[in-house]
Amino acid sequence: MEEATTRGSIDLRLLGRILAYLRPYSSWVAVTMLLILLGSAGSQAGPYLTKIAIDDYIIPGDLGGLLDVVTLYAILLVLQFFISFGQTWCTRMVGQWAMRDMRLQIFQHLQHLPLRYFDRAPIGRLMARNTSDVDALNELFADGIVSLVSDVFTIVAILSFIFYMDLTLGLVSSLSLPFAFTATLWLQRKTFQAYREARTRFAAFAASLQESITGMEVIQLFRCERRSAANFDESNESYNDARLLSSLYHSAYFPFMEFAGGVLLSLVLWVGVGRVLDAEIQWGVLVAMLQYVPRFFMPLRDIAERYNTVQVAMASSERIFEILDDEPEPTGKLAPATQLQGDIEFRNVWFAYDEEDWVLRDVSFRVDAGRSLALVGATGAGKSTVVGLLCRFYDVQRGQILVDGVDVMEWDVSDLRRRVGLVQQDVFLFGGTVADNISIGADGLSEQQIQAAARHANADRFISRLPRGFDQLVSERGASLSTGQRQLLSFARVLAAKPEILVLDEATANVDTETEMWIQEAVGRLMRERTSIVIAHRLSTIRNADNILVLHRGQVRESGRHEELLEQGGIYHRLHQLQYSNGNA
Repeated sequence: MEEATTRGSIDLRLLGRILAYLRPYSSWVAVTMLLILLGSAGSQAGPYLTKIAIDDYIIPGDLGGLLDVVTLYAILLVLQFFISFGQTWCTRMVGQWAMRDMRLQIFQHLQHLPLRYFDRAPIGRLMARNTSDVDALNELFADGIVSLVSDVFTIVAILSFIFYMDLTLGLVSSLSLPFAFTATLWLQRKTFQAYREARTRFAAFAASLQESITGMEVIQLFRCERRSAANFDESNESYNDARLLSSLYHSAYFPFMEFAGGVLLSLVLWVGVGRVLDAEIQWGVLVAMLQYVPRFFMPLRDIAERYNTVQVAMASSERIFEILDDEPEPTGKLAPATQLQGDIEFRNVWFAYDEEDWVLRDVSFRVDAGRSLALVGATGAGKSTVVGLLCRFYDVQRGQILVDGVDVMEWDVSDLRRRVGLVQQDVFLFGGTVADNISIGADGLSEQQIQAAARHANADRFISRLPRGFDQLVSERGASLSTGQRQLLSFARVLAAKPEILVLDEATANVDTETEMWIQEAVGRLMRERTSIVIAHRLSTIRNADNILVLHRGQVRESGRHEELLEQGGIYHRLHQLQYSNGNA
């Protein structure tokens, strides 16, 4: 695919994949093509009727015949109006339907890609794929292909009328075709690479814009507006340069076509007048020819434009199908039982985000159903990685992770994640109401169930003070709520989902003392009769865990209860002393 489109030629296999989106609407496409055929033929009948009127009816005393021709011409104009309206409406409708389906397919596919994919794919570029690149294909469906077919039919109709009226003038008019197609090929070769580069640079531009807007708080805090503006200007200027280059080649084509059209018109006039004077053709034929020649070059110019639309769509479709061709994460087929026991076991697990730069090294541990495990260690020790592997956000390179004695690779991934309630330090809230965010993991919850989940998570304490309570709208990413309030909502969200396994990843970090007390109460309720894995830097929050693992550089270095680890005088003991000496425990 890459090699073919780099040369600027049309990859028929890729074009076939694009046109496949029109198959569900084949009946509408057929109607559109019929309207195009009728419209192209009907719209070119006017000059021929002019020829008939001049040659046969501009005779003194024969106004009745002239009136018949004018009436027929008026009827054709009315029919042409309705045909053109139907053609335009059908093409736009089919194009919008196809783009709706494509946007949905891209979004659904993105939802099933592994998180490893999003680690390397900037969000702005993914946004560009589902917006500007899809819009480029919309131009192909709604305007490019249909108009290209219309232009071809129009050329065939014009040539048919011309050759029918006079073979010599038809051959003279056909002389322009090789030059027109040569100019078209020259244009598409020069502009395709520029268009393709422009689409690539637009994706980088969109990524830079999205990153700057998302990080605006940091930009203003560190007063780096100039640097941010400079970076944005660089990506903006790069995109602008690519667009200007494509416009340079594109702008040269139309003056050339205008010049060629003028030359052809002069040639037809010279040959035609000579044939009229020699009485070889009538004046009506020459008048009709002088109307057909300008019309003849209009679709030729349009074909070049539509060909560019096709090429731009091909460049955009490459990036779209790159996403669609990425393999979704393996889901597994085994659906969990109605009730999980919650036994968790890591067996000799090795994992690396990047090749063999191991984050976890031969990690093994077991958590029995209904028991709690705490993970502690320095930043980068691999604690959050353990959580990501359990939820199958990533898959291990070596070893096994078992839930109820079955490898997680065999579980249905969506159903398994539904059984794991994860509360993270950085809580993500969606736009909508407070109730919507609580019920996001459990469809069909009643108002009473939502309120009960909030009450058990101690979130009702602040929700009741909101102007609209559970119907209060939450701004993007929950910016209108404090860190502690977002954290309490995340606990309510997990409680509402009723998972059998609970994972707390620094869930009590960065909150005030009162909110931490409420969170600790909620944690106590959440952990009852559930298998729990708790990640915490504050050792005081995990004193009562059934087992504590100390991770260091991706390995399990110590294991035991709080008191046992203190007696060992190892890493855990040093962490405990450090926190107490700084008053953080």
